Amino acid sequence: MIIPIRCWSCGKPIAHLWEDFLIKTENKQKNMKKALDELGLERYCCRSMFLGHVDLLETAAQFKKS
Repeated sequence: MIIPIRCWSCGKPIAHLWEDFLIKTENKQKNMKKALDELGLERYCCRSMFLGHVDLLETAAQFKKS
């Protein structure tokens, strides 16, 4: 749904970096590797959280809760 507050594997806080990552990578203006390096994400577990995330919040919000 939304990016987790902390990395599931190591526990490092990562959610505050999500918007910066989106800004740096929109329109393919910057390589994802360079963007993650600039944000200070060095561990592969944290990097995988960003690369594997699919934002489904808007899609799920369309359905009513019963």
